[in-house]
Amino acid sequence: MRIHAAGSSEVKSWDEKPYSEVDGQPKFTRASVVYAYHGDLEGEGQIEYLMCYPSNDVATFLGYEQVTGRLGDRSGTFVLQHLGTFENGVAKTTTTVVPGSATGALSGLLGEGSGVAHHEPPASFTLDYEFA
Repeated sequence: MRIHAAGSSEVKSWDEKPYSEVDGQPKFTRASVVYAYHGDLEGEGQIEYLMCYPSNDVATFLGYEQVTGRLGDRSGTFVLQHLGTFENGVAKTTTTVVPGSATGALSGLLGEGSGVAHHEPPASFTLDYEFA
């Protein structure tokens, strides 16, 4: 049975650095970010993003996030794969739980979700999940 989780997240730290800046080409950056989650997911996530900026106000990104905390009534860790875009001041992401990545009482976790973040916190997230 699938369970729907929802809540908010906020950035605790964001450290973004360019690794390729060539005139006339997209800029590439790497960002190390820590998120705090509230709601049906209570915990903290540490993610590494790779980002591509084809222009100053548009970006695409992907990343892997190690989440530690409580999801529903179970605690442990799991990894989320992120794929997203940033445009018109809004970041939108789709997430997938990496199969086999969950530990503790979250072992067997499977799921997909989404998130939306504006410049002002908090961001919102959903995660539809089940256990194998």
